[in-house]
Amino acid sequence: MAFITTNARGEQSILSKLVHGFAEGFMHFMERQSRQEEVARLEAKTDAELAAMGITREGIVRHVFRDRFYC
Repeated sequence: MAFITTNARGEQSILSKLVHGFAEGFMHFMERQSRQEEVARLEAKTDAELAAMGITREGIVRHVFRDRFYC
């Protein structure tokens, strides 16, 4: 990750804020990509396979994002 520098008053420099913002955005992008792949993998399963896992076809997205959203 990037090093963040501060000035004498403890404020972050503009460059530090920019680097931090880019890193945060990239992290969210990568997480979203991996979750989309998980949704696609589950959507490719049959209803019987999903039922064996305790998931309905309508509940795939809820299952994949269960740690983010409390449904």
